[in-house]
Amino acid sequence: MQRYALAGLFSAIAVSLALLAAWAALSGGRAWVVAFGAGAVALWMGDLARRVWPS
Repeated sequence: MQRYALAGLFSAIAVSLALLAAWAALSGGRAWVVAFGAGAVALWMGDLARRVWPS
């Protein structure tokens, strides 16, 4: 049961960071640095959620 909760937590963090990355990318300017970093961490969290999900 805890693996579902952990996968859900990682998924929620990944979605939040992906939205942050999209918002920063649309802002332009120097926010591209934030967009790149948030996007990279969102991908990492999404991969963690995929690996933790019980099969």
